[in-house]
Amino acid sequence: MAVLEGLEPRGVFKYFEKIASIPHGSGNTKQLSDYLCAFAKERNLEYYQDEINNVIIIKEASEGYTDTVILQGHMDMVCQKTMDYTKDMAKEGIDLYIDGDLLKAKGTTLGGDDGMAVAMMLALLDDESIKHPRLECVFTVDEETTLGGAEFIDVAPLKGKKFINLDSEDEGYATVSCAGGASSKAQFEVTREAFEGKTLEIQISGLTGGHSGVEINKGFGSAHKDIARLCYEILRKVDMRLVAIGGGTADNVIPKESMAVVKVKDYDKTLEIIKEFEEVVKHERKFDPGYKVTVKEVTEAMTPMDEKSTKQVVSFMHCAPNGIQELTIGMENFPQTSLSLGIVDCQEDNVLFVFAVRSSVDSEREMVCHKLEALANAIGGKYDEEGVYPGWEYQLKSDLRDLVCQVYTEQTGKELVVEAIHAGLECGFFSQKIPGLDCVSIGPNMRNVHTTEEYIEIGSTERVWKTLLEVLARLK
Repeated sequence: MAVLEGLEPRGVFKYFEKIASIPHGSGNTKQLSDYLCAFAKERNLEYYQDEINNVIIIKEASEGYTDTVILQGHMDMVCQKTMDYTKDMAKEGIDLYIDGDLLKAKGTTLGGDDGMAVAMMLALLDDESIKHPRLECVFTVDEETTLGGAEFIDVAPLKGKKFINLDSEDEGYATVSCAGGASSKAQFEVTREAFEGKTLEIQISGLTGGHSGVEINKGFGSAHKDIARLCYEILRKVDMRLVAIGGGTADNVIPKESMAVVKVKDYDKTLEIIKEFEEVVKHERKFDPGYKVTVKEVTEAMTPMDEKSTKQVVSFMHCAPNGIQELTIGMENFPQTSLSLGIVDCQEDNVLFVFAVRSSVDSEREMVCHKLEALANAIGGKYDEEGVYPGWEYQLKSDLRDLVCQVYTEQTGKELVVEAIHAGLECGFFSQKIPGLDCVSIGPNMRNVHTTEEYIEIGSTERVWKTLLEVLARLK
């Protein structure tokens, strides 16, 4: 007997259990991709499979329906397991079990993200009793790693202009916008020469930090920007040379600590500047009660930079834009465009700055990148960027969003919360590929996603399924 037999909606949980039996971690989706094609072939449905294993399955509209809707989710899951669990997730399926209203997996991640979307689409394609417009079901690969499936899929078979993404994890919420982004890099070659003075290591710590997408609108300070501000204040008043600066290992993290090693002529004056700076910034950053600046005399590990290199590095780091650049009109206190300096990598002969630039409006993302490029070039550095992906712009008018909100309210008596996320989603690529796309993302409650404590709420799945069916029924 199947573990999930009898759970409602039956078709959804039937196919979720089937998917769970097939290994489908990121980069290992060939077997699931082939299963989807066999599923379509058995039912005489039009389907397409590309060389990287993306799949599109099309089911023509029910009688009396002329509209078309694209449904989309991704095949791949994040594979994690407990240390004592011996399962080979590259070759074996997931062991499911039910805990009250929760669906879980034994010793591994569950793969609800985004196996639930795949299961819902298969249940729709398999059930002849459901009334629906033309269904164009898109199953992408490698969302969890590179977004490469959505980036490279050919959308030529798709006719729809309405798009429902099923990769959300909160019932009662509809996502209607996401940020695109780029990893922007500015690099300065540095010259070093001997300089007389005392060498100090300055550390700024105790900031809150956080994720530069999710928490950029919370006003958290950047330790990298603070250390640059402090170095500039010292440079204005004291003969100083930079030895090293920065830190950080990820461009998408708001740094909560940073450091600089400087060599100064006037030791006492430098300590006064540092003390005054700490008092000023502590006053500015009342939400960072642990904020502190520490300083100690050290032996320099590298020869100091010369005067020109010191001024170039400190000036760029201090003057580069950082934080929210534009807010989204129509959404209270939500960032439309931002950037965050996450990495400052100081080597013997160069200093590299890496920013995570985000925007739901591609032209604004480009504008911010161009600002960094202009500043770097003007000061004497070089600029490059990589990992560019498109945003999904918030639409002031959306018939699909209005319909989803209306159905949800009718069914639950509650208002659907419309939100945007300041991070990348596959919807950005589809919005770029299909001009005029009207897009919404929904899904049931999932918690602890990407961990071995992951679970899906069974009752929430049934409620979201009913909302989806009613929305489809009204898209005539």
